[in-house]
Amino acid sequence: MSQVKLPGSVRVAPPPKIKTGPSFFSRVFGFAGLLVVGALILGFFKLLVYSQNFLAPESASREVAVAIPNGASNSQIGQILYRAGVIRSPEAFAWALKLRSWVGKPASLKAGEQALDPAKDVWATIATLHKGNFKLYPFTVPEGRTMADIAASVEAAGLGRADDFLALCRDPAFIASLGVRASTLEGYLFPETYSFPRGTPLKTIVAAMTEQFFRVWNKYSATAAMKGMSLADAVTLASIVEKETSQPNERPLIAGVFLNRLEKRMRLQTDPTVIYGLKSFNGNLTRADLENPHPYNTYVIEGLPPGPIASPGEEAIKAVLNPAPGDYLYFVSRNDGTHHFSTTLAEHNRMVNRYQRAPNRGS
Repeated sequence: MSQVKLPGSVRVAPPPKIKTGPSFFSRVFGFAGLLVVGALILGFFKLLVYSQNFLAPESASREVAVAIPNGASNSQIGQILYRAGVIRSPEAFAWALKLRSWVGKPASLKAGEQALDPAKDVWATIATLHKGNFKLYPFTVPEGRTMADIAASVEAAGLGRADDFLALCRDPAFIASLGVRASTLEGYLFPETYSFPRGTPLKTIVAAMTEQFFRVWNKYSATAAMKGMSLADAVTLASIVEKETSQPNERPLIAGVFLNRLEKRMRLQTDPTVIYGLKSFNGNLTRADLENPHPYNTYVIEGLPPGPIASPGEEAIKAVLNPAPGDYLYFVSRNDGTHHFSTTLAEHNRMVNRYQRAPNRGS
């Protein structure tokens, strides 16, 4: 059967087909996926590399002293730490501070000379700066040292000038504020090893030393009161005992000698007090020195000198309050660090001739 064309009819071509099959989507989304994955991988490696900056710069622990100035900003502190080698990156340091703040743990960084460890990560370093780990400078005060000796030790440790230290030890108002009733702090700076950060006020250092003295003295104050001995007399006599011997077993014996002499109203006649009162001493005590009438010359004055001549240790204080029983009134050095003790002057003179081969100068 034949088709009849109707007048005016137009044949319209069908629209072109757009390919929407799997191959098209895989190409579009596959490319985008590669970009995303690539970006993620790149970001991961960047994060990995950057996160290394939060780690410790070194593996072996050691101390690094870092001075943090007063008023330094966190950014400035980060640069100081980076130059000192205790952090890997000032930027990581800044981010660590921000992250602490975001989680409610802001860090207030302490100024001063801090002892830091480059084997710790940035978080531990910030925690140390927040708490404060100041580098300490020790100095030791052995028994029998004078204020001048101690002042020199403080200066040698870099904690202050010796002259300023001595000025405080002679300042009446400051001395009174410490509870010491004396014209100086001689004898009240307790022998001990002390450690302080640089920048510590000298008043704080001196106060710590006198506080340590009173901590020890409080153990014996009741005994002193029972025996009718004042703090000043006990410390003064203990300082003399300390200077006379380095032998622990001799301290109670020497304390007994001096207490016996005081009871009999005999002069103490002890060389260390004479030496303390001299303006200069070359190591050779002369007869002229023994006859020099200064307040500390116990060959001339009656009783105890005006105050301590050094810082006594606890054993010397204990010896004065618990002297060895006996009637000894004299002692002389055997030149080996020990002494011979005598009850009579005749025996003492014989021992002086034996050990000293010099005219008798008393004890």
